[in-house]
Amino acid sequence: MASAPAFLENWYQDRNTGKTFRIVAMDEPTDSIEVQYLNGDLAEYDSAAWDESNFTAIEPPEDWSAPYDDVEADDLGYTDPDLHQRDRPNLTLDDILNEDETY
Repeated sequence: MASAPAFLENWYQDRNTGKTFRIVAMDEPTDSIEVQYLNGDLAEYDSAAWDESNFTAIEPPEDWSAPYDDVEADDLGYTDPDLHQRDRPNLTLDDILNEDETY
């Protein structure tokens, strides 16, 4: 069975082993496709090996950031812009616009 086409940053699963991975780099001059498995391991395929493999495209896993140690919360979309300040009774627009005041 032919493999799914290789696209940078897409997720795939090896139907033979069940391993999940993401394409992290593609280099046309050297004809290489570098992947990172969900456990953090790296591997490299050439186009011929990719085409002969049994890979299928999948949705990103729920915890796709596991192998990436340098992922920031902003990259995951988990940041919360709310500062969670305590409630301020009788707050007016002038209070908000005046940044020098302490509440």
